[in-house]
Amino acid sequence: MANQGDVGGPHRRSGSGALADGADGDSAEARLALAQHPETPQLTLIELAADPSPLVRRAVAGRTDAPAQALRPLARDHDRQVREAVARNPSASVGNLVRLVKDADRWVRWAVAGNPACDESVRRVMAQAHDKELRGLLAESRELEPDLAARLVDDVSPEVRERLATHTHDPEVITALLADRTARVRRGLARNPRTSTAQRGALARDPVADVRVALVLAVELTEADLRHLVDDRSVQVRMAVATSELVPPHIRQALRDDPDEMVADAARSPRPGRGNSPVVQAPRVGHRAAGGDRRRPGGARR
Repeated sequence: MANQGDVGGPHRRSGSGALADGADGDSAEARLALAQHPETPQLTLIELAADPSPLVRRAVAGRTDAPAQALRPLARDHDRQVREAVARNPSASVGNLVRLVKDADRWVRWAVAGNPACDESVRRVMAQAHDKELRGLLAESRELEPDLAARLVDDVSPEVRERLATHTHDPEVITALLADRTARVRRGLARNPRTSTAQRGALARDPVADVRVALVLAVELTEADLRHLVDDRSVQVRMAVATSELVPPHIRQALRDDPDEMVADAARSPRPGRGNSPVVQAPRVGHRAAGGDRRRPGGARR
């Protein structure tokens, strides 16, 4: 095998003969095909990692069988999409991921968060990042260490704390966030299906209507909590009770004579007006939305 110093680019004839047989060195399309071919030897992939075409280098960067000698220089590539491909590659080394999670480009950083090879050492770097979105992605991680979760409980960004509240599995973190003074954080907690019955009871009596609405639409509640919410002072909350698929029919019927005509009509309808799921969907980490949308990962606005 050749080391990095031996890499001579696409015009060099490798000992495997792959470049000589698969491409004439002048055709970027042929070199791209070679970079994508599953049987291309690793020595050739190392050479193609120095190809002048960014498309060829991206193809190598995304290969899970690419050798470390190929991925190492690609993690420093001047082309952002090449670095992003390495950041998504589950075969990328921890050293490369630590480098890329500090990358100047946000999409490269965010891609690291979704890489299954992202381990505790990488997550610790993420926790210290100035990038709020990166910390938010960390907050959604199932593998989040307890001490890092405790750190995010006090994160300066309410958005980060909200995302932690929505996704955490840690009972101590849930308890801590229940006392958060920012309503959007408690609203995130209301959507978390891992809250206890007692915690849901507390959220059903939250002073902010948006929190109570989120709770009704996201999780199953006890009969006592639902009876309390049927008489809620907020029309929006009562409408949520009338339209949630998680509310039993006999509770909805209690709103048939609600003073608000829209709530009453919704309660009289044979089925709830819209479907809602108690399941918190896994974050679509580090992926651009279709059509080149440059918003946050998953295309969601906040």
